[in-house]
This record gives sequence, C-alpha cells and structure tokens, in this order.
Amino acid sequence: MINLAQKEIAHTFGKFMVTSMGVGMLLGIVLIMMGVYRGMIIDAQVLLDDLDVDFWIVQENTLGPFAEASRLHEDLKDSIKVIQGIDKSEGITFQNLQLPSKEGAVRVYAVGYNPFGEINPINPSRIVKGRGLKRGHYEIVVTDKTGFKLGEKIKLGRNEFSVVGITHGTVSSGGDSLVYISLKDAQELQFLYSNARIRNDRDRGIVGVNSHMLNAVIATKKSGYDVDKVAEDIRRFKHKSVYTGAQEKVILTQNLIKKASKQIGMFTVILVIVSTIIIALIIYTMTLEKMKEIAIMKLIGIPNSIIIKMIVQETLLMGVLAFIFGNIFAHLIYGKFPKRVVLEAPDAFVLFGVVVVASILASIVGVKKVINADPAQAIGG
Repeated sequence: MINLAQKEIAHTFGKFMVTSMGVGMLLGIVLIMMGVYRGMIIDAQVLLDDLDVDFWIVQENTLGPFAEASRLHEDLKDSIKVIQGIDKSEGITFQNLQLPSKEGAVRVYAVGYNPFGEINPINPSRIVKGRGLKRGHYEIVVTDKTGFKLGEKIKLGRNEFSVVGITHGTVSSGGDSLVYISLKDAQELQFLYSNARIRNDRDRGIVGVNSHMLNAVIATKKSGYDVDKVAEDIRRFKHKSVYTGAQEKVILTQNLIKKASKQIGMFTVILVIVSTIIIALIIYTMTLEKMKEIAIMKLIGIPNSIIIKMIVQETLLMGVLAFIFGNIFAHLIYGKFPKRVVLEAPDAFVLFGVVVVASILASIVGVKKVINADPAQAIGG
C-alpha cells in the first residue's frame, strides 16, 4: 500500500520541516513559560530556605514583609526570645534599592540583619568570593548577577559601602538579586529621614524620628516544642501576626505568585491553541493540494479509513517534530532570560501529550476534506 503521508512529506520536505520548526518555536516558548513559573516557585523559597526559621512575626493583621508593609519596634525581638519555647530571635528588614553603577542603576532587594546576631540569612555555600558581613556599618554582600566586583564602592544614601562578598543564586521572591547589609545601615536607609525632611516636619510640629524599626522578627524554636503552640502563644501575648515557616512558604508560593501563574497559564493555553490552528491550516492546505490523488485512491476502491489514517500520521509527525524542535529551541535560549527559568522533564512530557492531542484535533479539517472528496475529480470532474 502506498503510504501517502511518506510520499507527501518527501514531496514537500522543505515546506514540511520549516512549518514544523515554526510551530516548534511556539512550543519552545510554551516550555519557557512553564519554566518561568517553576523558576518563580524556586525563587520565592530561596531566602526562606536560607534562613530556615520556624516563625515569622510581623505587624498585626498583615501577611508579612513579602506580601504587605510591616513595621515593628526593634525591641520586640528581645521580648520574643523570653517566650517559652523560643530558642533564637532576630530582627530583619527588607527593601528595594537601586544600586548605582557605570551601566546604570541595578535594582536589588536588600536584606538588613545583625551581623553579630544568632541568625544569619546568608547561606555560606552561596558565597563564591569574599565573605559575609563582619562589621556593623558600610559593608555589603551582593550577587554575581549585579556585576559588582569585590572591593568595589557603592554609594547608598549618604554613605559608601564596600563589597566584601559575592554570592550566587540568591534572589528575592520577585526575581530581583538579593544583597545583604547590616541592620543599622538598613534602618538608616529605610526609616531615617533626610535633614531637609526632619526640618520640614519640625516646622509642621512633628518632632522625633524612630529609626529603630523592623519589618519582621524571625525566630527558631527549642527542640521538643510544638511549632503551632508556640506560634499561638506569641499571638496571644504579643498581639502580632505570626506565621510558621510552612505558612510563609504558602503565602509566597500561592498568594503572591497566584496571579502570575494564572497569567502564564493563559499565555500557555493561547500559544497551544495558536500552534494547533497553524498545524490544522497547513494540513488542510496540503490536503487540498493532493485532492486529485485522494480522489484516484477512492476511485480504485481504497477505503476512507486508510486515507484518513495517512492524514493523521502526517499531522502527528508534524506535531512530534515541532515538539522536538521546541525542546531544542527552549534549551538553547532559556539561559538568556534575566529571571530564573527551570525546564523540567515532567513539564515536557505533559506538553508532549498536549501536542499529540492537538495534532489529532488539527487533523480533523483534513480528514473532513477527505471524507467529502468526490471520486469523480479523478477523471476531470
């Protein structure tokens, strides 16, 4: 039996391959978007995993420093530590900064912490050059993606900071590079007003500025204590919102990334639909081009089922080739994106299944044309 799909592909090999590559680029973007979502999930947990604390204490009736504004007095960290079941507690701040550089401002997410405290947010395994903070002022640890070099000076506010360490793979939940400064420096940058603002406030009758503030207090529990029970004690005695490490991960991975994941999902669905339509149009066009041959086959008695099988085979082959080209394309470009892109095999398998189903659906237009083909066309009808 003549294999129409094989003959047709051989006859229009260039057109078939170019079309498969074009659809493959669309599927490659689908894979990239899946990878962006995976990367967002991983980025959201980097700082939480590095800190590895049991409790996040934040301003009452807020979701905490990553989701909502939260301000606490610095002395809260000391009163938290005396609660039964608490082992260590430290204050911490978070803020977005623009670091000036020769290439332009670099947007970063700054973590302020006490270098002499009990909890250090910097994972030592992430430091690729230099060291962590060892002084209370004017030192900064940056990531390699910021482009700053060891020993370089960075102007922040009224002061200059020396780069004493460089990390790799440290990002915020939003994908911005993480940098680390001392708690005192962070409080000055975030909570202390400029001299002009202080004078202006004084003229308005506003006196005094409290820069001894935090965005959150982080704490660990002693062995043998129940994390939920200790969290409830903090809520009852300190009247603050308290989230366990697991709850904070839920806030980051579900509440904050929820809209972004829906948007990525919508784009993914649209791209798959567009790919299906393109395959359907190409198969329909190729079917029209060989209607005379199909009419001859029907005239000599070849059943519709055989011809339909050939059309479906051709469509599936185009879909499979497009999937292969898409994988190659995605793996070639994913490293060029500014934010983390994680390509995982399960996502590729899911996409392969979607492509197979989409290819079968796309073949319907060609199949319908075959069923309606008139054998009289074979003899000039």
